[in-house]
Amino acid sequence: MPSFDIVSSVNMQEVDNAFQQAKKEIDQRYDFKGTDTGVERVQTEKENGIRLKSSEVARLDAAREIVVTKLAKRGISLRSVKYGKVEQSGKNQLQLITFQSGLEVEKAKAIVKLIKDSKTKVQGAIQGDSVRVSGKNRDDLQAAMQLVRSNSESLDVDVGFENFRD
Repeated sequence: MPSFDIVSSVNMQEVDNAFQQAKKEIDQRYDFKGTDTGVERVQTEKENGIRLKSSEVARLDAAREIVVTKLAKRGISLRSVKYGKVEQSGKNQLQLITFQSGLEVEKAKAIVKLIKDSKTKVQGAIQGDSVRVSGKNRDDLQAAMQLVRSNSESLDVDVGFENFRD
């Protein structure tokens, strides 16, 4: 029985490339000279993202805008970017930008409901942080892909398709 998986993942190599470009621009820009503004890549078991640091909230916002622009230019969907709260750490303002990997349970349930309501001859099942869609023929699966792609804006999730099997 043909099937495929609906996933939400971010290419971390492109994130790293965007981080390097943003760091270089922030280090070279004149309006950041002499300030304590910078970005650093955070990769721990708990956190995986980019940490912004600045002495002023306005400069932190400008640095965040640079990072977001670089991410968008590298093809990273901004729906998968999660912004942490701005925190005070001594004289600096800190903010963590993380990236969503995997579908949240509520989003996965919404995708399964969307597939069931469409009356196509496919079934959706939540499997961990992805949704497995299976059906009897390829055309129904491709119709389900198109349905999910066209409704990804209303679902507010960045979708990708993997493991297409005949």
